Amino acid sequence: MRALQQDEEGALDELVARKSAGLMSVAGRMLGDPEEARDIVQITFVRVWEHRHEFRDRWSPNTWIYRIATNLTIDQLRSRQRRDQAMVAAGSSLRAVDGERRSLAELQQREVGEIFLKLVRCLSNRQRAVFVLRAIEGFDTKEVAAMVGCRASTVRNHLFVARRKLKRELEACFPEYSPGLPVDSTKEDR
Repeated sequence: MRALQQDEEGALDELVARKSAGLMSVAGRMLGDPEEARDIVQITFVRVWEHRHEFRDRWSPNTWIYRIATNLTIDQLRSRQRRDQAMVAAGSSLRAVDGERRSLAELQQREVGEIFLKLVRCLSNRQRAVFVLRAIEGFDTKEVAAMVGCRASTVRNHLFVARRKLKRELEACFPEYSPGLPVDSTKEDR
């Protein structure tokens, strides 16, 4: 970060090499669209470069960068919601599958991804960010709090509520994947 603050472009290249994969993972899981996630990651690094002189040593560079990416991702989700792009996303998913031959593993992975995207719609943008950063990406609570700009207790609350909502949504929409619930598939036997 010091080299970056001294306007060394090589430092930005190194930062891009080190952080791109993790940022893509977070943005991709939150957005469900790899192209949008790539855009968010690119914009994140542009913002890092533009605001490099605002970075303070008391902050963790990792937390600072992820906070920028998370905020951009939440902004994108809000924008998508306002434009009601849910139909566009579903259409592009179907077009991607059309005409392509997929192995069973790829189809299962796609199905899991589509189920996750359907389930996380029940979460607020903050709950979705906290769930992805904490439960999926494995950042600790304090880091997530700094990334999304809230207290650690708020992160724990968002995570608790997100898990409860996701469980309820899974039970309602996909009972066959919900452990411990009887699946009523024997109606013909009655």
